[in-house]
Amino acid sequence: MQKELRVAAYAVCTREGQVLLARLSGGSVAGHWTLPGGGMEHGEDPYDTVIREAEEETGYAVEPVTLLGVDSIRRRYPRKYGTYADFHALRLVYEGRITGGTLRHEQHGSTNLAAWHDLAAVGELPTVGLVDAGLRLWRATGGS
Repeated sequence: MQKELRVAAYAVCTREGQVLLARLSGGSVAGHWTLPGGGMEHGEDPYDTVIREAEEETGYAVEPVTLLGVDSIRRRYPRKYGTYADFHALRLVYEGRITGGTLRHEQHGSTNLAAWHDLAAVGELPTVGLVDAGLRLWRATGGS
């Protein structure tokens, strides 16, 4: 079984009772909403990752204010030629503050739409588990 590790950094950005989310564009999670962020490049600091990824996916300049916590998931899934992958995702979740930019959608990337959503209505959206995990971490540190 092939072992795969993915380290990523994400931002929980809120304002006036809303949270910023990005809609995934590919694979089995296409159409689901996620937190802005994504995978670290080799040698990249996670702080820089979340800044880069949030700008790519939303158009906003995001300042990571504090590390909310780490979310870790592990899955086994089929790969080519009858093999399987043992996938482990390590996700660093920051509270993010918008410091500039203008909302726009990513072109030709892993997401295709960015939008603000009412925090109270997030549970009604098709989301990936990271959204719940990120909001849980945010609320545990005083977010409301």
